Amino acid sequence: MCAGGGQEVCSFRSLPLHLIGRLSAGGRTGSAPLRWTLQREAGRIADMLTVKVGKANMGRKAGVLKWCLRVAMVLLPVVLLIPFLMQLYGSPVGGGSIFPSFDDLSLFMWPQLPPPYHRSVRSADRAGHCFVKQDCPEGQLSFYILSGAANVVGPKICIQNKMVLGTVLNNAGVGINIVTLNGHTGEVQKSGNFNTYDGNVEDLIKFLKDIESGSVVLMVSFDEPGTKLNDEARALIAELGSSSIKTVGFRDSWGFVGAKGITTQHPFEEYIKNDQSKNKYGGWPELIELKGCIPKQLEKSADSSSNLQALAAGA
Repeated sequence: MCAGGGQEVCSFRSLPLHLIGRLSAGGRTGSAPLRWTLQREAGRIADMLTVKVGKANMGRKAGVLKWCLRVAMVLLPVVLLIPFLMQLYGSPVGGGSIFPSFDDLSLFMWPQLPPPYHRSVRSADRAGHCFVKQDCPEGQLSFYILSGAANVVGPKICIQNKMVLGTVLNNAGVGINIVTLNGHTGEVQKSGNFNTYDGNVEDLIKFLKDIESGSVVLMVSFDEPGTKLNDEARALIAELGSSSIKTVGFRDSWGFVGAKGITTQHPFEEYIKNDQSKNKYGGWPELIELKGCIPKQLEKSADSSSNLQALAAGA
C-alpha cells in the first residue's frame, strides 16, 4: 500500500523480490527516486533473508546437539553397568565366561588405591565371584592366582572358587598383594596391598613378620613389584618358600603360594622376567596364572612342619 496516495513514495516491503528487481531495473516506472527506493528495499529484504538462513542453520545445529545429548544419556548407564557385569561374569584367561574381564578396562575406568593398603578381612563378608572352577580332594583348598598384566589388568586371588583379593574388593593394587589363610580351616586371615614402587617397604616387612606360623600365604604382583623390595623383605618372603623372590625386579610378573614355617621350596611359584625383546605388553611381561590344591593341616601342633611339607611336595 502507498502512504499518502503518491506512487513515487510507495513502500515496496511487501512486494516479491523478483518483482522489486524488475522494477528497480527501470522496467516500467522510469523514475530515478523510485529506483533508489526499490534498491534500498531490495537490500533490506536481502539482509532479512540472510538472517533467516543463519537462524535456520543455528536451529539445525541445536537439533544435532540435542540428539547427541539424548544418545549420551542412553549410553551412559550402559557404560557404567558394563564394568560390573565384566567383573561378576568375566575372566581374562577363560573360565567359560561370555564377557571379557572388567580388569582389562580398569586403567581407564577405576582409580588405583593409595599405597600402602592392607587390612583384615573375613572370607564370608569380603569374598566375591571368581568363576574359575577348581575342584580339589577332601581336606584340600583350591586356589587360583592371576597376576596383573601391565598396569591395566588387576590381580586376583581366589580360594575355594571365591575371590578374596581383587580390584572389585578394593584390596588389590600396585606392588605386591598378599592373602594369608588359616592353615587348619582355610579361612582368610588378612589381605594386603603394598606399593613396592614408591611406597614404604616397612609396612610390607611388618606384615610379613606378623604372619602366624602355620599360615598359608598367597602372593602376586601387579605393575611394579621390585623397586622398593629390599634385602630384608626378600629374605622374609624366601622364608615362606619362594625361590624367585631374590631376583624379582622392575615390572616383573610373579605369583607364589607358600607357608609360614616351611623349610623347603615348593612348586607353587611362577616368575616371568621383564624383557623388552620378549614382553607381551610392551613394557611388561605376560601375566601369570597359578591354580592348584593346598592341603589343610590335619592336626594343630607346635611343630606343623610335617603338614607344611605336603604343601612343599605339591600334594
